[in-house]
Amino acid sequence: MTTNARATVEDLRNVPEKAELVDGELVLMAPTGGLPGRASGRIYRSLDEYERQGGDGYAFGDNVGFVVDLPNRTSFSPDAAFYRGELAMGFLEGAPVFAAEVRSENDYGEAAEAVMARKRTDYFAAGTLVVWDVDLRSADVVRVYRADAPDAPTIYGRGQTTEAEPALLGWSMPVDELFS
Repeated sequence: MTTNARATVEDLRNVPEKAELVDGELVLMAPTGGLPGRASGRIYRSLDEYERQGGDGYAFGDNVGFVVDLPNRTSFSPDAAFYRGELAMGFLEGAPVFAAEVRSENDYGEAAEAVMARKRTDYFAAGTLVVWDVDLRSADVVRVYRADAPDAPTIYGRGQTTEAEPALLGWSMPVDELFS
């Protein structure tokens, strides 16, 4: 009988590309395309401005590792995030208070929806207050999921301004900026 060793945070540190540690396995994430990359960058820039104006925490762009202690998940690497905790050279300890997940080309279909729903559940179990599901192909561009109502997202489309209450008090972002 053989058993496979579970991957560790140390293994994650040695992966040269974006990855997360889920169910003891390294889950590699494909590079994103132009539109999703720009959208996540726009979210980061807006979060960074919020931080600079006294947002009580730290804005992060893509590919930053957050280490958590859940039975089935050890890390997150959102497309953009806001974190309240200690800064470190290594991975950040604990979940961000806000995480944005911007869909890429392969984030569609029944299997992808199940993966994203499970990841949102994990975010909330780890302490994240708000998760955005950003879908640039849909009229419902930003679905804002909250820990206190995880199955009832607030939906924002073009021409509207989205937010991340209660994680980021007073912060908002025009949906149209995701496309510019």
